Amino acid sequence: MTLPFDPATLDPEDFGEKRATLAMDHEDAIEHVRAACTEEGFGVPVEFSPSELLNEKVDADRDPYYVLGACNPAMADRALDATDGRIGSLFPCNMVIQQVEPGRQVVHHVSIMKLARLLDFPDDEAALDAVIEDTGEMVETVFDRLEAV
Repeated sequence: MTLPFDPATLDPEDFGEKRATLAMDHEDAIEHVRAACTEEGFGVPVEFSPSELLNEKVDADRDPYYVLGACNPAMADRALDATDGRIGSLFPCNMVIQQVEPGRQVVHHVSIMKLARLLDFPDDEAALDAVIEDTGEMVETVFDRLEAV
């Protein structure tokens, strides 16, 4: 399959990649990320542990890996309008908490709003750009809170 662009030429800023490393156990990190998201106005309507599922179903022996599906309803509503509903296929905005070693977790996020821009989803480019700016500020604040530990 040939992609319409070379992913290697993308800067992480192009797709809103954010990372933080937390020096705490996995369960504490999950709660810390949840609290930072909640304080910034994100709810967490979806959450699951791919590592638990895979370890149970296919004996994968994976280290702890957890996904918090964060959502700010006002931003989601604006994004749906700006993309004629297509962005819903990327919902929710995920925050991944991955244990890289005991007592050390990496939190990872990519902007679904920026991905929607790269995928040419916008019907209303100005409206999506405004959502990208607003959600970008919110996510930046979440990561500032995460790193303030």
